Amino acid sequence: MDRELLRTVRQAARNQANLLYVVLVTLLLVVGLSHHAPALALGCWAAALAAYTYATSRPQPVYLVDLAGYKAPAEQEASRAKTMVHFWRCGRFSEQSMAFQKRMLERSGLGEATHFPMSLIRLPVDMCDRTAMEESHAVIFGVVDEVLRKAGLDAGQVGVLIFNSSLLSPTPSFTSLIVNRYKFRHDVVTHNLSGMGCSAGIIAIDLAKRLLQVHRNTYALVVSTENITLNAYMGNNRPMLVTNTLFRVGGAAILLSNRAADRARSKYQLIHTVRTHRGAHDQSYSCVTQEEDDVGEVGVSLSKELMVVAGEALKTNITTLGPLVLPMSEQLRFLATVVLKKVFRADVKAYLPDFKLAFDHFCIHAGGRGVLDELEASLKLSPWHMEPSRMTLYRFGNTSSSSLWYELAYCEAKRRINEGDRVWQIAFGSGFKCNSAVWRALRTIDGDAADAGENGGPWTKDLHMLPVDVPKVAPIDETAYQVPN
Repeated sequence: MDRELLRTVRQAARNQANLLYVVLVTLLLVVGLSHHAPALALGCWAAALAAYTYATSRPQPVYLVDLAGYKAPAEQEASRAKTMVHFWRCGRFSEQSMAFQKRMLERSGLGEATHFPMSLIRLPVDMCDRTAMEESHAVIFGVVDEVLRKAGLDAGQVGVLIFNSSLLSPTPSFTSLIVNRYKFRHDVVTHNLSGMGCSAGIIAIDLAKRLLQVHRNTYALVVSTENITLNAYMGNNRPMLVTNTLFRVGGAAILLSNRAADRARSKYQLIHTVRTHRGAHDQSYSCVTQEEDDVGEVGVSLSKELMVVAGEALKTNITTLGPLVLPMSEQLRFLATVVLKKVFRADVKAYLPDFKLAFDHFCIHAGGRGVLDELEASLKLSPWHMEPSRMTLYRFGNTSSSSLWYELAYCEAKRRINEGDRVWQIAFGSGFKCNSAVWRALRTIDGDAADAGENGGPWTKDLHMLPVDVPKVAPIDETAYQVPN
């Protein structure tokens, strides 16, 4: 009898059973053995074993301690008029290509002070490995310096390092560059992600979350950026010209922790990550590709099916995410329409749940004006919900995987984040992928991103001017920019 009860407790603990069940069985063991002192001691030991096994088998909470976003120096800023004049002075584009880029830029949602790397803003344009690395060094070292300073952390305390840059992957890797620069310890776990497009930032967060379940009581540093120098397109293939009008310099560093002691000072707790990969579908796989044009110029081509592909990826992603976050009333409404359509063949419109009932803030990848317009309509969001994404696109352009962190920093700088608020980050990327991350605010953020002058974050100098109204079409007057002598 005694051995059978003890075996039951061990089995429950081994299977990570419900804590209540483990405790009840253990209490049964203690009561059953209470008439015998040695047996009672054994029962107490079993109870302690069960409690310890349960505690150590639970998923480790993952906290976001702090984050940093890169803002390039003023000398790298370019108005839209300056951008068009510079494109013309490069001497690489035909009149048709210039006209097309102007139309795209007028409809892009970008503002008058986005940033190019110095390699592209000078003449002649200097696209080479040296200038590409100069751009990446400035971004990477800038954000890592800032996030370590804000967290008051020494690099030697970081146990996991993850870096993502889709289109530039040098040897040694960027993770090795960071380890060398900051003298990380020899057993740091590093992962260098490339080729995953604008959704790679959430992939890096998901990977960090998984690694923090294995490596206990440590920090994970995630660095997300994209290199613009080697990926500007200097040809005349129209689908490859679009990226010139959207992508700009940017990057972010995010410090995560699974240490219980860090909960009190952390900003957010990671609640869910959901990754969707539709690469099995040919249309999805080929809608964003890096390729050569007919004359050998390399660029990223965006297909006309991109919005359709993104919509399908989002639908798949929220089908998985919905049951995790939506109130039961919304889930039942969605289920009812599915039953009516699939079982009774009723001609009813599919019900799109109201995600505003699950989230307080939305950080949608600032991929372009069209993407944001489509998601605003699809998710039935208000201009207030869309403001962080639209202002990020306006002020910084499409900074690829780091755009989500500029948006979250905007919410912080505007003092929008209150304790208990839930934030939904949505990212899209080549392959084709749609990834989500859900965070819960652990405390009210009182404008951390707007403090301390120059070091206060990417929004410090612009916050008082934002938001601004961004028209659907904003004509460009190229004569407004005078070429310096």
